[in-house]
Amino acid sequence: MASPILIRFLSVSFMYTMVFSTALAAQGDDPDWPCIQRKVPTLSLGQIWNGPELGPAVAGQEDAMLVSELSARRVPLAEAQQMIEDFANSLPEDRRKGRMMALVRGLFDHMNSERSQVISGIARYAHRQRDMAARLRQEASEVDALRAQPDAEPRQLALRNDRLLLQTRIFQERVQSLTFVCEVPTLIEQRLYALAKTISETLGSQ
Repeated sequence: MASPILIRFLSVSFMYTMVFSTALAAQGDDPDWPCIQRKVPTLSLGQIWNGPELGPAVAGQEDAMLVSELSARRVPLAEAQQMIEDFANSLPEDRRKGRMMALVRGLFDHMNSERSQVISGIARYAHRQRDMAARLRQEASEVDALRAQPDAEPRQLALRNDRLLLQTRIFQERVQSLTFVCEVPTLIEQRLYALAKTISETLGSQ
């Protein structure tokens, strides 16, 4: 009969497998994508901007710092939108449109790159989870086999059992956190769209 720890691990492993299988069914057999959300490796500019054609981003330090600050999710969106309006108001009228459109390009380049890096990180995360699941299944089987031996050394059995419990708990926490990790690319995309919309509205009102 399987031990309680093996049963517990198998239930956690089954939960992870179900999440992963649901993700694959949702958007194709991509072994590197464990999320229910559809995988879009990179965004196109047309997804967030329907205004005039954009040139390159301004390379100045002030603009780079502003892009970094606006992109940071720790900054509330309303605060970032106010920063955009304040920046627009600080610009000379003859330079305002060009600088604001360069800001859109800077935000797009920065946040699209950040989003792609997150997606690559999620793929590595999924690989580690699959490898960890395989190791835990093997370890659980070995602990069960050791427990079944009449001459098993109690201290060794206790140490391996405790280690397996800890590793199983870590695995379970990673399974649960996967839902939140998978939301990050969408959050970046939504923020980018909101910031670009604010810039468009700011230009339209001036």
